[in-house]
Amino acid sequence: MSRAWSTWVLGPWRLLGIVVHIVRGLWLARIAYVDRPPGERDEVVRRWSQQLLKVLGVTLVVEGHARPGAKLVVSNHVSWLDIVAINSVVPSRFVSKAEVAVWPVVGYMVTAAGTLYLQRERRRDAMRVLGLMSDALRDGYTVAVFPEGTTGDGRALMHFHANMLQAAIDAKEPVQPVALRYSDATHDISPAAAFVGDTTLWQSLWGVITAQGLTVHVNVLPLQAVDHADRRALAELLSTRIADCLY
Repeated sequence: MSRAWSTWVLGPWRLLGIVVHIVRGLWLARIAYVDRPPGERDEVVRRWSQQLLKVLGVTLVVEGHARPGAKLVVSNHVSWLDIVAINSVVPSRFVSKAEVAVWPVVGYMVTAAGTLYLQRERRRDAMRVLGLMSDALRDGYTVAVFPEGTTGDGRALMHFHANMLQAAIDAKEPVQPVALRYSDATHDISPAAAFVGDTTLWQSLWGVITAQGLTVHVNVLPLQAVDHADRRALAELLSTRIADCLY
């Protein structure tokens, strides 16, 4: 498949598919999702996310299995696409910046999915969100965080911040590390997926849907117990485990 074909034919076709799929997602969030029990909600999220990857032209490759029930998913962070990839394998309640709640269309959908919002400009808001995360874990939910706090280019991990890991320690629920890597037809680590620097969401989306052979590799690593854990030592351990899997 030529680059020109991907850009001028396949790209617009996939954009149309994305619009249709998002409309379906809005319907699910408003009608079909809210009345289902938690287990069925997770399956709705999983199927919708897997279908979105297909619409985007992204192949999903999974290694490992996630434990059912409450856990804190911890992953490296490359792109907005990470959330779709993780939800395709381990449906989770994500911690996100508060601005996402007011994004058109997307804000409604992620709010319906139980996203926990953090107001980053308020230093003490992290304590409130930690409490919400711990409560969600105790209630049996899977919660997901990106300890790097921002996206990278996928070639190396940035520092893992330890604060949000305290929620798993307080709730006495394990951590499920997840390593994400994107490849394409010509790169082991694809630049098409990275959402960094001054790249806009539109530029990132177009790069994803016109990439040739874009694949997301989701490696679900074994559970990490948190009994008597120190959150900083836990952050270093998780960072090392994920890096060892990726590089």
